[in-house]
Amino acid sequence: MEENQHTPNLTDFIPSLRKIANSAAAAILEVYEQEERFQNVQRKDDNSPLTAADLASNQIICEGLKALPVSYPIISEENKTLPYSERSKWTRCWLVDPLDGTKEFIKRNGEFTINIALVENGRPVLGLIHIPVTGECWWAVKAAGAYRSDGKTQQVVAAARFCRTDPGLNIVCSRSHFTGETQRFIGQFKEPNLVSRGSALKFLLIANGDAHVYPRIAPTMEWDTAAAQIIVEEAGGKLLRFDDGKPMVYNKENLLNPSFVAWGEEKC
Repeated sequence: MEENQHTPNLTDFIPSLRKIANSAAAAILEVYEQEERFQNVQRKDDNSPLTAADLASNQIICEGLKALPVSYPIISEENKTLPYSERSKWTRCWLVDPLDGTKEFIKRNGEFTINIALVENGRPVLGLIHIPVTGECWWAVKAAGAYRSDGKTQQVVAAARFCRTDPGLNIVCSRSHFTGETQRFIGQFKEPNLVSRGSALKFLLIANGDAHVYPRIAPTMEWDTAAAQIIVEEAGGKLLRFDDGKPMVYNKENLLNPSFVAWGEEKC
C-alpha cells in the first residue's frame, strides 16, 4: 500500500532501520566468510554480479520495511520494478540497494555498503548507509542533520568547507569508471589529490569532510545515490547533475541516474 493514515516523524524510523540494516549486514557477512557460498556468483541481465549475499540482504530489508508501522512501496535493485504508470502515483517510496559494491564484495576488500533511502516527491528525505565490515552506520533526515555511529558513540557529520580554487583538494574517483571526461573535470583543480573508494563509501568521504569533490561521469542507478544524497546534503554538501547543476531526482520513469558531482560545503 502507499501509506497509512498518519505521516510519521521521519527520525522515528531510524532505530528500526538501523536494526534492519544490522540484520542484513549479518546475513551478508555470513556469506562473505563462507568461501563455498562466496564463490557462487550469478550474472544478471546486464552482466552485473549477483551473490547469495545480495539476495539474503534484500529479503531481510524488504520484509523489515514492510513490517514498519507505516508502509511505503519499495524500489530495490533486486526486485522487479513496477511500471512507471503505477510508480508515478507514489508520494513516498523506499529506494534500496541491499549490497552496494558487489564487485568490491567479490574482491573481498570490505568496501561495500547497505543503502536505504526514503524518497518523497522525487527527493530523498531520509537516508541510511551501513558498512557491514566495520559495523558503522551513517544516516540523515531532512532538516535534522547527518550522523554516524560505530555502535557505541554517535557523532554529527559535517562536510569540509572549501573553495574550488584551493590547491590540494581531495577528489574522489571510482576505480572502475575513470573516464576521459572525468580526467578533464579533475584537470580544472590545482594539485588535486585523488582518492579511491568502493560503493557509497565515496559519498561518505564527502559527507565526513575527508574529501571535497566526487565526480561520477558514468552510469549509476537511483538506489546507488539516494541515501547518500540526503546524507551529503544534511552534512552541508550537495549532489548535483553534471549537465545542468540541478539536484538529482528519484523515482523517475528511467531509474538510471544522469552523471553527477558530489560537493562538500563551498564557501566561495
